[in-house]
Amino acid sequence: MRVAVNTRLLIENELEGIGRFTYEILKELCHQNPNIYFDFIFDKPFSKKFLFNKNVTGHVLRPRTRHPILWYYWFEVKIPKLLNKIKPDIFLSMDGFLSLRTNIKQIAVIHDINFVHHPSNLPFFHRKYYQKFFPKYAHKANSIITVSNYSKKDIEKNYSIHQDKINVIYNGVSNSFKQIDEKKKQIIKNKYSSNFDYFIFIGSIHKRKNITNLIAAFNLFKSNSKSETKLLFVGKKRWWEKKMKQTYQESSYKNDILFTGYLNDEDLPLVLASAKGLCFPSLFEGFGLPIIEAMKCGVPVITSNISSMPEICCEAGLKINPYKVNDIANALKKIDEEKDVREKLIKLGLERAQMFCWKKGAKKLTKILNL
Repeated sequence: MRVAVNTRLLIENELEGIGRFTYEILKELCHQNPNIYFDFIFDKPFSKKFLFNKNVTGHVLRPRTRHPILWYYWFEVKIPKLLNKIKPDIFLSMDGFLSLRTNIKQIAVIHDINFVHHPSNLPFFHRKYYQKFFPKYAHKANSIITVSNYSKKDIEKNYSIHQDKINVIYNGVSNSFKQIDEKKKQIIKNKYSSNFDYFIFIGSIHKRKNITNLIAAFNLFKSNSKSETKLLFVGKKRWWEKKMKQTYQESSYKNDILFTGYLNDEDLPLVLASAKGLCFPSLFEGFGLPIIEAMKCGVPVITSNISSMPEICCEAGLKINPYKVNDIANALKKIDEEKDVREKLIKLGLERAQMFCWKKGAKKLTKILNL
């Protein structure tokens, strides 16, 4: 069998949700299936570390797909030409984009359809492209993979797709995420937070991630306590919009709000494992990978009570209304001050994290490829 894979979101040192899923599950998939030949398709020069095994060949298709016009050109012109040349049995797209101009069997990994629920979170032309083409992709696909039961029901309902066509493969947690000792934690805190405890947020600095309310909640938490705990944002300021910036600039505690930008795969698990708690009050997630990464690191979790997050978190974290600043602030205070609550959540989180495994996901993907 020969499988062509859209891997354009495998970007070195910039692996967020979809990129991380792509990296981890393809790595397992390639090692588990040495008899399957994989063609990875990038839109720019790529790191050789992404060619996970001898059965993988990398291709670069120009131009870089950073605008809806280029998306269309890449998937409707460049991809069909390459597929016609290499003649794979299946085209697997890890970010949901398919080609409408090929008859090759296609499998779309659609992590979520947040643009249906929060269209204003995307630039105008991006939004219009998603709204026009993703329903077509969903119907064109021979099979759809998504990452939670919430997203499965969402796709089924909004696109009128039969549930049997949609398969759920949960994210896993890399073995690099684990508990570390106090000595290592002190080294990390000395480097990133001037030796103070900190709450951590991981993800793009984006409106959908509820950054404004998180900063406002941190301000309220600090004003209602004598805590010296800081707030650490790990992620690129991809959409540092006016309201976020204003909330930050007007904060009386902005010196306690720290930004690291992206962290590499070696540093991120250590910085996460050294946190006092993860605060992930997103407004919408197809899964919410930082939730289970924190759990595996023995870090208490605060997350939202909407979309997929209750499904992933279950009872192993504090679930809050992300639209209510008081709710977020009270959860921060509880984690910061109540040791018994922290210990209970750490125990439940470590148990919960065990059910999420990349190897299991890759085995399920193998079965889908062989249907």
